[in-house]
Amino acid sequence: MAETAPPSPLARTYAPRDVESKWYAIWERSGAFHAERSDAIPPFTIVIPPPNVTGVLHMGHILNNTLQDVLVRYKRMTGFAACWIPGTDHAGIATQNVVERALGREGKTRHDLGREKFVERVWEWKRQYGGVIVQQLRTLGASCDWARERFTMDASLSAAVREVFVRLFDEGLIYRGKYIVNWCPKDHTAISDDEVTYTEQQGKLYYIRYPLVRGGFLTVATTRPETMLGDTAVAVNPSDERFAPLVGARARLPLTEREIPVIADEFVDPAFGTGMVKVTPAHDPNDYWIGQRHNLPQIDIFDVSARTNDNVPARYRSLDRAEARERVLADLRAEGLLEKTEEHPNSVGRCYRCDTVIEPRLSDQWFVRMKPLAAPALAVVRDGLVRFHPERWTKVYEHWMTGIRDWCISRQLWWGHRIPVWYCAATEGRTARCGEPIVSRSAPAACPACGSTALRQDEDVLDTWFSSWLWPFSVHDWPAETGSPAEADLRYFYPTDTLVTAPEIIFFWVARMIMAGLKFGPTFTRSADPARNIPFRDVYFTSIVRDTQGRKMSKSLGNSPEPLDLIAAYGADAVRYTILALAPVGQDVIYAREKNELGRNFANKVWNAGRFLLMNRESIGDAPGAGEFPSAHADLADRWILSRLHSTLRDAAEAIAQFEFNRLTRLLYDFLWHDYCDWYVEMLKSRLYGPESAAVKQTVLARAVDVYDAALRLLHPVMPFITEELWQALRPRAAGTTIMHQAMAKADAALIDTGVERQMAFVQGLIEAVRTIRSDMSIPPSADVTLMVTAGEAHPAPELGKYEGYLRRLARVAQVTIVPQGHRPPLAASAIVEGEELFMPLAGLIDLEKERARLAKELERVEGMLRGIRAKLSSASFTAKAPADVVAREREKLATFDATREKLERSLGQITAGGAR
Repeated sequence: MAETAPPSPLARTYAPRDVESKWYAIWERSGAFHAERSDAIPPFTIVIPPPNVTGVLHMGHILNNTLQDVLVRYKRMTGFAACWIPGTDHAGIATQNVVERALGREGKTRHDLGREKFVERVWEWKRQYGGVIVQQLRTLGASCDWARERFTMDASLSAAVREVFVRLFDEGLIYRGKYIVNWCPKDHTAISDDEVTYTEQQGKLYYIRYPLVRGGFLTVATTRPETMLGDTAVAVNPSDERFAPLVGARARLPLTEREIPVIADEFVDPAFGTGMVKVTPAHDPNDYWIGQRHNLPQIDIFDVSARTNDNVPARYRSLDRAEARERVLADLRAEGLLEKTEEHPNSVGRCYRCDTVIEPRLSDQWFVRMKPLAAPALAVVRDGLVRFHPERWTKVYEHWMTGIRDWCISRQLWWGHRIPVWYCAATEGRTARCGEPIVSRSAPAACPACGSTALRQDEDVLDTWFSSWLWPFSVHDWPAETGSPAEADLRYFYPTDTLVTAPEIIFFWVARMIMAGLKFGPTFTRSADPARNIPFRDVYFTSIVRDTQGRKMSKSLGNSPEPLDLIAAYGADAVRYTILALAPVGQDVIYAREKNELGRNFANKVWNAGRFLLMNRESIGDAPGAGEFPSAHADLADRWILSRLHSTLRDAAEAIAQFEFNRLTRLLYDFLWHDYCDWYVEMLKSRLYGPESAAVKQTVLARAVDVYDAALRLLHPVMPFITEELWQALRPRAAGTTIMHQAMAKADAALIDTGVERQMAFVQGLIEAVRTIRSDMSIPPSADVTLMVTAGEAHPAPELGKYEGYLRRLARVAQVTIVPQGHRPPLAASAIVEGEELFMPLAGLIDLEKERARLAKELERVEGMLRGIRAKLSSASFTAKAPADVVAREREKLATFDATREKLERSLGQITAGGAR
């Protein structure tokens, strides 16, 4: 048996920094987060959305990882082998950019180092700086299974990438072709359709005259006049009778020496511009397909930086896109070929990483055929095997999946998974002899076609998402050797249970993981059942964190607080609690630094309750052999708090199952702050400090500790540090034990007593009514009062007598008298609670004449304030010209003073002769 340590005394005030650093080190050192497969208990698995290795913690991470940790800690305490697998993503473009900027400060480029040395430099950077964000997650309290931490370029994950590439290539689902791709001129790489963000901006529509060879001219409308230098046709719709005679004619391309044909194609919209469009197959995806249908030449006019190249006339070479546009427009005006210009809204695509305007560019790239993979991935969502929360994202997913395009997976970078394709470079003289591509899981020794060893690997790397889409099973070292521990882990922990992620990567990542799971899951599940092969069962899409002005938080706006500063100032538990409390399902989080006071105040309240219990136990002592939740000597308050506890346990389990995390925080707050601390602890004092025997007091206190213990366990997934510290202090614990491995208290329906809860609600109503009268009438807190209550059917006299002790302790009521219905004592304040009238005689408690004068004077002042505010708000000039927040504040003041006026009138009426209500 492990040695039992006595509880540590609690400090007077809670110091989060000391507690958090102490407990996380103990948890991690003892392996408390580690999960092992077991035939005896079911698994619960979450894979972390791997943050970029370049990343640092931001508010989105705080929300996302707190949600995951709540789920994992709760499942760990409810009998599951809870496994949360952490890791980081190699983030091809982002990481390469970071290292290239560092080289730039040394006056070097990656080309100065060469590919091999540059990649070594990136690995060196990763070893030095790449673990920052995972260390920050520890500060937050993330209970990840760090023994299973993965990096998307670990050897085993790289092997998975090559395995998938080869399998898909062999099935004809990966191919290489020359297509229009989204080209980032800054990063010098292709990016997929999903990595382009579109924004509406005001542009222009230019009407350009193209002279016809046979005489006259035709006019086309375009938003990109600079690309006309790459035109190879003018197109009209075949059903447009206006231009039927022109089909087959030839036009002279302005500013060049070329002639181009006029063609007819169904794609052309007769209502756009003039109904005639220029066709640039190398720089527009729609024009590309028109060119394919009509066998048009493809003239690429830009280099990798989107500067004009040698395929344009000399006058227009080496210009960026804006410069080329201005020069082309100036020359068209000079030649009288620019007919007119109109304002025109335009959707502009930008690289989602660097915000550079993308350039559609004709390029040799590698693609995945997506339609065969998308069909089963769409079916499992429609069939409910994979559930989205909120459910509205299902429609978004369906829309994208039904119109899915092939995925461009090659990137022109050096950092990343290099494409596992080699080309035979054997030659005879100066002529390539073979040129066969070789797709292989490892570097081939020789060309299988000709035997040559002169092989050259493809220069490109794979899209970062090509490794991320395998994450739910690659983290378990798939493809693992049959019968190996890795394969056993994979079969046990896969599929994962819940994915918590941001909705903006539903296409980048979520959809592709579903495709990959269904495609490759059968290789290790040995099942064709989609339910066994899906990568997760539930997807919870997090809210967007915004500031109080509704702006998305970002470092560029300077409106995003530094999470580590928040944790240092308020404590990790307070930050966790606050972000959950502010995050309703499917709605944005409106966040401000000062809102963390909510979490800090709650932590302090829970801490002080623990100190109260321990201090009283020191003086009263333990109840020997009382057992858990002793039933002896239980009064109304005891039965009520047990009912409230079990109602809360029931509702909390339901909230977690439905991903209603902010509802969970409300339940915890209402129970611990209001029910336990504000009411039960105060009621407890009347018994602990009263005349009952020591044995009774010990039993009463033991029950209170048991309720608190159960509440701490329920709170633990949300606020892990403070609950561990308090739980350890409650009772002697065996060395190495932790709250996170204790069983979560379960709701017992037999202990939920709505009748008891109704009785207590009436008692609370009486106490609050007395407190309100005391406050309104300025009765000194030390003065004892008499209470007269009418007894009705709902609350008969014998029942009311049982409440006298609570009223004495919590409202300083010296005597409770039952009076008949309709009885109205003179000069008494009154209230109604659940249909029962109560009266508090005021004679002898206050100077009635002095109080009347004070109330009348205050009422006169408040009415004056109201007149002034109403006059201001009735002024059209004020409401029209004053800032909206100023007008809103005046309306708030009006409501506040109006409520104050009503309260003063009521109080004044209650001290008039006859005790009018």
